[in-house]
Amino acid sequence: MLASVATFALEGIDTRRVTVEADLRRGLPVFTVVGLPDAAVREARERVRAALLNSDLEFPLQRLTANLAPADLRKAGPSFDLALAAAVLAASGQVPPESLARCALCGELSLGGALRPVRGVLAVAFGAREAGLERLVVPVENAGEAALVEGIEVLGVPDLASLVALLRGEWRPPAAVPARSGTDEPPAEDLADVRGQADAKRGLEIAAAGAHNLLMVGPPGVGKTTLARRLTGILPAPSFEEAVEITRVHSVAGLSDGRLVRRRPFRAPHHTISSSGLVGGGATPRPGEITLAHRGVLFLDELPEFSRRALEALRQPLESGRIEVSRAGRALTFPAATMLVGACNRCPCARPRDECVCNDVDRTRYARRLSGPLLDRIDLVCELEPASPVRLVDDRRTEEGTAVVRERVAIARERQKRRLGGTATLANADMDVRATHRHARLDGRAKTRMLEGDARGALSGRGHDRVLRIARTIADLAGRERIADEDIEEALGFRLGAEAAA
Repeated sequence: MLASVATFALEGIDTRRVTVEADLRRGLPVFTVVGLPDAAVREARERVRAALLNSDLEFPLQRLTANLAPADLRKAGPSFDLALAAAVLAASGQVPPESLARCALCGELSLGGALRPVRGVLAVAFGAREAGLERLVVPVENAGEAALVEGIEVLGVPDLASLVALLRGEWRPPAAVPARSGTDEPPAEDLADVRGQADAKRGLEIAAAGAHNLLMVGPPGVGKTTLARRLTGILPAPSFEEAVEITRVHSVAGLSDGRLVRRRPFRAPHHTISSSGLVGGGATPRPGEITLAHRGVLFLDELPEFSRRALEALRQPLESGRIEVSRAGRALTFPAATMLVGACNRCPCARPRDECVCNDVDRTRYARRLSGPLLDRIDLVCELEPASPVRLVDDRRTEEGTAVVRERVAIARERQKRRLGGTATLANADMDVRATHRHARLDGRAKTRMLEGDARGALSGRGHDRVLRIARTIADLAGRERIADEDIEEALGFRLGAEAAA
């Protein structure tokens, strides 16, 4: 007897439909799985056999062949267990085959028949809806995550015996409730904890308001890392659609706790990370740090200490907002719409200017660790100096807090949302050339300032457009519809630091 059931295989953060076919015939008892399965899928034979027997179900003692179609797609991971078990049950007549029509299954089996959660269920739910299926059966722990997708019925089952009762029409699980936001996350660190560094705080605010890339340069201990870790606190909370995007990425990477992620991610990998770890890849391509920071912040401390290969791999995704990984004749696309925040010293000795012991050769060699094309993709550069001892010992709380700055950033983002409504662009930094010149028009005085900046800093074509986007963000923070000459002047002050560093 032949039976089939639908499931899904992960491809990047997307999925491809897989049909699990089970053929049961007379012959020596053997269970064969074909269709390019990896080791975890081949081992599913033993998990399915033990799960059926320990759930008081029959494992057929005949020749059993399971095919995972399409056969040219490599199948990986234990998420195929549940579909394989359901196909075996239908082929052996223990559940009605018609109950599996318009239904997809996904989950890992224990030897005792219990269902264990798997990664990527949110992506599977999207795939099932796009495939026109009506129901998705998943482990109970994954049900809330899958229920975030509207338009498909999600059923959470605890074990194989419950699945059989469901398919026979003898039991109905409660409707899955969409995953709630995490409530036990620690509060955002306060920007008021950082003494001084007004220029860097202003750069941080502009970067947050327009989703611009930022580089902080200064000696150790001046607050570069401390400021970077407070950036997510001044960013506006993600919309529901953005929260689902973030949760989907985390689910595929195995980082999801089953709840909707309501806080923008902050990723700070060590400088020893490989290029595939930073942008994604591997034998079975997995998302890298830039994808895990999607819709959030990727912080690279000690930027020049990262390998040249890893840093150069960032150039294309920083421009396009996505990363394409090609492996074994297939290409996968991962989202990478993130803010890059870097921190570095001025020279190898990392001492203040008046104590520096480096010569010109040392400084030049250190600066060359960061290529010009990479620096050209950084919008703002902030120079940090050590705060005065008087400021450090002052107990008065005079600095602006995170809540105040976040409110200004949220208002600026709302202006951008209204202006860019109807497009896929969410922030000023994401505008293309046409949108930049449409929304960042300059009057006579602002044009004069821009020409002076071009002559003074020898801006590249990309740098010219990035100055316009920064100025547009500064005007949004000030509540101006038109870009003023002072907006251009401030944008040039931050941008020309990047040109000088390059």
